[in-house]
Amino acid sequence: MLLAIPHEEFKTRQGDFLNKLREKKCDAAVIFAATDIFYLTGFHFIATERPISLLVDPNEQWHLFVPRLEHEHAEEYAVIDHVHSYPEYPGTKHPMEYVKEVLQSYGFEGKTIGYDSIGYGSPMGYRGSTIDTLIEADFVSIYGVIEEMRFVKSPNEIELIKESCRWGNLAHRLLQKYTKSGISEIEITGKASTEATMAMIETLGSDYKPHGQTAFATFRGQVGPESAFPHAVTQNVIMSKGDTLVTGAAAAVFGYDSELERTMFVEEVSREQEQYFNYMYNAQEVAFNAIRPGATYASVEEQVQAYFKQEGLTELTKHHTGHNIGLLIHEAPFFDLGDDTIIEPGMVVTVEPGIYVKGVGGFRHSDTVLVTENGIEMLTYYPRDLELLIC
Repeated sequence: MLLAIPHEEFKTRQGDFLNKLREKKCDAAVIFAATDIFYLTGFHFIATERPISLLVDPNEQWHLFVPRLEHEHAEEYAVIDHVHSYPEYPGTKHPMEYVKEVLQSYGFEGKTIGYDSIGYGSPMGYRGSTIDTLIEADFVSIYGVIEEMRFVKSPNEIELIKESCRWGNLAHRLLQKYTKSGISEIEITGKASTEATMAMIETLGSDYKPHGQTAFATFRGQVGPESAFPHAVTQNVIMSKGDTLVTGAAAAVFGYDSELERTMFVEEVSREQEQYFNYMYNAQEVAFNAIRPGATYASVEEQVQAYFKQEGLTELTKHHTGHNIGLLIHEAPFFDLGDDTIIEPGMVVTVEPGIYVKGVGGFRHSDTVLVTENGIEMLTYYPRDLELLIC
């Protein structure tokens, strides 16, 4: 299979974005979001204090503005017309002064400019002017436009996500194989993740580019009572007989991710654990049956919450049922009561209703699911039944 998005698809995306700009009555655009720059150009980079932006000029030419250390990198990999660079940040001349020169040189002044953010932002110490102070122009927010373009996945994107699922499945299989009482979570996850990654790179060969994390499986601290924290962090816990485990496994393939999570148990399971496991399992089934084209994301959550209420479990739930997934692990829209987005074929979502019981643990499966014309296709395929999830 093709392990990358082909150049012609990036060109198609750029054409679609230009149409969106026209709909917004914009002549040009300035984009700062790293994920959206990658989506439109194929340029994957490490965002730091040094500003990087994508510029679309009034003549529909595409420009990358990068620090000097990224110049050749951008020329090598980006589907782009022009690359411009500046020496360093903060420099004796601030990078935004170089941006100003590019904007002036390519006719941005006096135009209507769409932007996703009014300036570059970074938690790594960046300070600088916003773009509306650089030139005289009309500035219009187009925040969310590219994100909405990413809602429905192309056939190439779906294949990359399916490939991610395959290697997440292997990593999780190894995680379960190595999980035993008396062993630390870090030792188990390290061994499973390394072994799965080696198999992945040996199988896929030199064409494989992760643009993200290679194959991994983890507990992320959700071991025993700590599993009752939905987003726990690794504590280097030693496995004990009877522990409830909440796992996660995936692999990035050209930036595209999947999500596989399972509730497992170390060596034995109590009647109480089994009861909560079955409630969680049934809630996920409710969600699967509710996902169909034409329904809303909120309607899926409504049905899951109705099930939890019926069973008297509402107080044990802490989050919505799932979200889209693709270039980011969490993408909009969300299976949430506040999200009325219409479900469409080609959307790829996670389905992960959870129950969290203090002192007992967390109970959450997550599966990656493709919305089809008639319903759903399960992309993750790891066993879901209790008897197969006792380590």
